[in-house]
Amino acid sequence: MLTVGTFAPFTYGKGLSKKIRNETGSVPVFGSNGIIGYHDKSLTSGPTIIIGRKGTVGAVHYSPVPCWPIDTTFYITESNGQKLRFKYYLLKSLGLNLMNSDSAVPGLNREAAHAIRIAVPSDMEQQFISSFLGDLDNKIELNRRMNETLEEMAQALFKSWFVGFDPVQAKMDGRWQPGQSLPGLPAELYDLFPDRLLPSELGEIPKGWQVKSLDEIANFTNGLALQKFPSTGEEYLPVIKIAEMRRGYTKSTGKASSEIDHKYIVEDGDLLFSWSGSLEVVLWTHGRGALNQHLFKVSSVLFPKWFYWGWTKQHLAEFRQIAASKATTMGHIQRHHLKEALVVVPSEDVLTVGDQIIMPFLAQYVTKALESRSLARLRDMLLPKLLSGEIRVDDLENLPE
Repeated sequence: MLTVGTFAPFTYGKGLSKKIRNETGSVPVFGSNGIIGYHDKSLTSGPTIIIGRKGTVGAVHYSPVPCWPIDTTFYITESNGQKLRFKYYLLKSLGLNLMNSDSAVPGLNREAAHAIRIAVPSDMEQQFISSFLGDLDNKIELNRRMNETLEEMAQALFKSWFVGFDPVQAKMDGRWQPGQSLPGLPAELYDLFPDRLLPSELGEIPKGWQVKSLDEIANFTNGLALQKFPSTGEEYLPVIKIAEMRRGYTKSTGKASSEIDHKYIVEDGDLLFSWSGSLEVVLWTHGRGALNQHLFKVSSVLFPKWFYWGWTKQHLAEFRQIAASKATTMGHIQRHHLKEALVVVPSEDVLTVGDQIIMPFLAQYVTKALESRSLARLRDMLLPKLLSGEIRVDDLENLPE
């Protein structure tokens, strides 16, 4: 048996105020809740474990690259990458988030954390454990990066067709001729798009297309004050609030009655829009839950998901400006802002083709996010069993694919 202080001693992070950071740098700056910015210099020289000291007490993060842990954190470095990765998984299993030494100002006491006694397996077993769990985390990270790309591609194509009207502009400029293909515009789509723009209340738009308001193309269902609908038995729905939507999970959240109206139930793949506080638009992929107030569930029976997703994202910057201008501490938008937000609606044929081309990006996004959720569950289930020796690495060869 060893102590944490012997096996993985904590070092205090160093202050780096926002005003002196170089945010154009590529070095991640870590606070107790993860990456909070970037800088052009690092405090550490290699991969680093970061532990929340103040604020998000006991949260354990891993940076595969040199970084700058600020003074609300502790950090750990190690020349042996596999050993450092094992220390990361070991620390995540210790429940450091429960070691709050000050109820007024949450904090993690280094001496108390250092005194925790731990069982450490052999170096070979450490290497196998860190390699196996690391492979799962690497796949989760790869899926995250791929989803960033999928979302960017879907949004770029949406903006090209329905905001910039690039296919129409190409026809008007003579850059797109019958029978000719352009990047992203195969020849068979030529006849779908008009060849001129006409005036409208939104400016010039393609001939035959219409201007509608955002709330005409989708239903924005506001959530419930779910404290009025508590769970009364073993059956319940986790409450999805702004915090859950932003961080992407419902662990330790409230519990709501499973008998609420179905329109307030969130399923994987639903589009959520937080209309107050930190305004965000996300495709939810973290399991069934109950929609809390301050969130919209966005849906439509007339228009495809990618279309109202694209237009809600398109107006997000404008909505954030409106919310920021509010005198209250928690800025927000109102229903009339949805009506005042205008969109351009193309012909049915263009919507049909758009559904064939753009929707697969969002479908893949959901599929990869759900895969990552399953991998994370597997990792979290195996972690304590591997560390305790209940499961040996050799046993993992018998796991189903």
